[in-house]
Amino acid sequence: MTEQSTDLRETVRMRYAAAAVQVTEGGTACCGPQPVEVDENFGSTLYAADERDALPAEAVAASLGCGNPTAVAELRAGDRVLDLGSGGGIDVLLSARRVGPTGKAYGLDMTDEMLQLALGNARKAGATNVEFLKGTIESIPLPADTIDVVISNCVINLSVDKAAVFAETFRVLRPGGRIGVSDVVADDALAPEQRAERGDYVGCIAGALSFAEYRQGLEAAGFTAIEITPTHPVADGMHSAIVHATKPAPAQ
Repeated sequence: MTEQSTDLRETVRMRYAAAAVQVTEGGTACCGPQPVEVDENFGSTLYAADERDALPAEAVAASLGCGNPTAVAELRAGDRVLDLGSGGGIDVLLSARRVGPTGKAYGLDMTDEMLQLALGNARKAGATNVEFLKGTIESIPLPADTIDVVISNCVINLSVDKAAVFAETFRVLRPGGRIGVSDVVADDALAPEQRAERGDYVGCIAGALSFAEYRQGLEAAGFTAIEITPTHPVADGMHSAIVHATKPAPAQ
């Protein structure tokens, strides 16, 4: 990576480490953990109340995403699910409930503080079909062709090498596997400089791909059946979007 890319990754890591510490320290206070404030376009309010109520308060408080990928990923009993950038574990725990005891939910995060928080949340939830892994989403520490569904919640836009993320996601998915991702996507008319004017990198804005760039990146990795559907605006010309794509199965 370039020095600038390394610096950006470290800035992202520090931002989310601080968020995890904020939630952890809040959990020891009399009033319980308080949500990490972003704005109405990000966070736990994007989940249904019954989903939030079924999880540890710390998992809900640490939610910083721009959507609810578990609601759109069509998870099935027995699926093996991987959450890229799992944070405090909210999407891993929700996935684990959906795939049931015959399935498994993995969470991947590069931040020690978030991993510690997620492990604690898994224990509180009594989740036994989960596993949290330390690593980066550009180099996933799992074998090829082992995952049924990859989800992610407003994390791919934070990567400094999105082509590597798409390639690694494709690698770990089994043939016929699929992605169901929430992410920030920019209008095609917005140049990278204009995206940066609307928000910073760690705020999930400056690093966002355009709709066309996102599609091209997935296609280059080998994905088919690509759908990118905006759900709500997060800045002028910037949208939270649901991304679906499939790793083709071999022809019979």
